[in-house]
Amino acid sequence: MKNSLSGLLWLRVLVTGVTLFHLFTLSPLSAQSALSIIIESQNFAASNYSIYPDTALPRLTPAPEGREPFYISHYGRHGSRYVENRRAFDVPYNMLCRADSLNALSVTGKRVLRNMQAIFADTDKHWGDLTSFGQRQHRGIAQRMMERFPEVFDGDAHVDARSTVVPRCILSMGSALHVMASKNPQLYITMRASQEDMWYMNHQDTLLRKNAMTAEATKAYDDFIEGRKHNERLMKLLFVNPDSVRGVVNDIWLNYYLIKMGLFQMNTHLYKDTYITNLFTDHEIYRLWQWENVWWYIMHGPCLLNGGKQPYTQRYLLRQIINDADSCMKLERPGVQLRFGHETVLLPLVCLIGINGFDLETDRLEELEEKGWWASKVFPMGANLQFIFYRRDIHDEDVLFKVLLNEREATLPIPTDIAPYYHWLDFREHYLKKIEAYEQLRNATSSKGQ
Repeated sequence: MKNSLSGLLWLRVLVTGVTLFHLFTLSPLSAQSALSIIIESQNFAASNYSIYPDTALPRLTPAPEGREPFYISHYGRHGSRYVENRRAFDVPYNMLCRADSLNALSVTGKRVLRNMQAIFADTDKHWGDLTSFGQRQHRGIAQRMMERFPEVFDGDAHVDARSTVVPRCILSMGSALHVMASKNPQLYITMRASQEDMWYMNHQDTLLRKNAMTAEATKAYDDFIEGRKHNERLMKLLFVNPDSVRGVVNDIWLNYYLIKMGLFQMNTHLYKDTYITNLFTDHEIYRLWQWENVWWYIMHGPCLLNGGKQPYTQRYLLRQIINDADSCMKLERPGVQLRFGHETVLLPLVCLIGINGFDLETDRLEELEEKGWWASKVFPMGANLQFIFYRRDIHDEDVLFKVLLNEREATLPIPTDIAPYYHWLDFREHYLKKIEAYEQLRNATSSKGQ
C-alpha cells in the first residue's frame, strides 16, 4: 500500500510539473488569464511556494554561426523547502484550537484541525529546511545545464559555486554540484558559503525596504485587497455558529493562512490530496493570488506608488555579475559561476534587468494582471537566472549571450539584431549606466537631507 501511495504521489508531481511548464512559459501578452491558469492548476496560485516547472523544456535557439558557449553565470533560488515562518501554521492552527475548546467546530472544522495537526507534526523541527523535492529540483537543473551546454563543462572546467549562509541554499548548492561531479569527475569544483559574499548575494537595502509601503502604496494596497480578503463561506463551513467565534477567530487571516498552508504542502512528502485545499473554490484561491501578486510588486517591483526604485536593492548583485563576466572573459576556459540564494533577491533582480517585461512601471495595481506582471512566473522553488555566453575564440571582441529565466529563453529591454542573443558590450554599457544614475540620484538626495 505504501509503495502504491508513493507511486501516486510522484505521478501527481509529474503531472503538476507538466502543467506548470505551460504556465511558466506564457508571454506577458498571452491571452490566457491568471484565473484560467489557476483553474487549470491551483499550484500557480502558490506564488513563491510553487514547485519548479522542470519538465518538457523547449528547444533552444541555435547559436549564431561560429559561436560556442564558453561561460555560464547563474543565480538560483533554493529548492522546495518546509515553511520557514511558523506563523503561517500557528495563526490558523491556534484559531481552530481555540474554537475547538469552545465546541464551536463543525464536522468539517474538526477534520481540518486533524489535517493541520498532521502537517504541523511533519513540519516541526524542519522550519525552512530543504525538502527532498528541493534536492531533486537542483539535481535536475544541474543535469540539464550540462546536457544543454556540454562545451562549458568539458574536461577539467572550473565550476565555482557560492551560496548564502542559509542551510537550504547550501544544500541546494551541494545537490547541484553532486550531479556535476558525478557526470564529470574531472571538473575542478570550488564552493563556499560565507558572510564575505552576503553583501551582494543577499543584500536587503534597509533604506529602500523601509520606504516600500508608503502612505500612497498602503492605501492603494488596502483598497485593492478589501474585496478579496473576507470569506464568509469558509466561516460557515468550519464553525457551527460563525458569530460565536468572532472574538477568537479573525476570518481574514484564517482564510489567508489556511489557503497558504494547503498550497504549501506540494513542497513536502505530504503532497497529495490535502483536504485543506479542497475547502476552497478556484475563485477564492485566485483572489489570494491577486492579493499576493500586488504585494510582491509593491515590495520588490518597480511600483510607482513608492517611487519605483525597489529593484535597485539588487544593484550590487547585478554589478557583481557584470564584473565577474568581464574578468572571466579574459580567461581561456572560464567555466561556470553558480550562486544560490533567495526569491527576495531573484525577483527584484529580474525587475531591475527588465527581463520579460518585469520592469513594468505603474501606479495602478489593477494593471498588473492584465499586463502579465505575474510574480509566480519568476520565482517558484528552485527558480534560476542563467546568462549563457558565446564567442568564436578568446580574441573575440563581440561576445554574445542570452538569458534563460527558469531555463527558458528570455527577452531584455535593449536592442539586438540576433534575438534571443544580445551583445555583451551593449548590456554592460546599458546597465552600468542605469546603476550609476540611481546611485548618483541617491547620493544627491542624501546630501540634501543632511
